[in-house]
Amino acid sequence: MKLTSEQVKQTVNQLGAQVLPDEHPAMPQLNSMFGEHTFFVDETGLKVLEPTPSVGAERQTGEVVSLANWSDADLTRLMAHEPEPTGVIVVFEHVRH
Repeated sequence: MKLTSEQVKQTVNQLGAQVLPDEHPAMPQLNSMFGEHTFFVDETGLKVLEPTPSVGAERQTGEVVSLANWSDADLTRLMAHEPEPTGVIVVFEHVRH
């Protein structure tokens, strides 16, 4: 799931994870491995959001899916694994302009 800048802000606020910017050197490899997503990293590893059924007309939600775990204590190397739903749901509040 590729997120808008507002969705990225809301996800960072709810998860406390960091977003990998599109210019990050790992992005081409991540996109080829996992598809076009907005990628997040936290203390446990690499995450993306997958869309979930909407809870209402005003809200869209996404479930956090773990794609890789850190394989070293310095958090510099990731070990990919089968996508694992975490059960964590991010709710995107509709932003009125």
